[in-house]
Amino acid sequence: MTRVERGSAPAYAFPMVITVEQLTEAALSLPSDARALLADRLVESLDPAHDRKIQELWAAEAARRRDEVRSGAVEPVAGPEALARVQRIVTR
Repeated sequence: MTRVERGSAPAYAFPMVITVEQLTEAALSLPSDARALLADRLVESLDPAHDRKIQELWAAEAARRRDEVRSGAVEPVAGPEALARVQRIVTR
């Protein structure tokens, strides 16, 4: 076991003694909120250069959508109405 400083509290890194399949099975047995948190942390651990590119692409997409609304090319839809539309489409 190796001590690793992480934030204000020490954490411990254990040698990998389980397979990816075993880890997956254990993760899938967690409650959904814990799985979501785990997934978020795993995604955050991915290659930061790739993450920067994704952030740049989303920023460009957000700017494009903002400009479409400002120009009148599209009309915004309130969140609840958008979700209702999606639900109608999915349940067809």
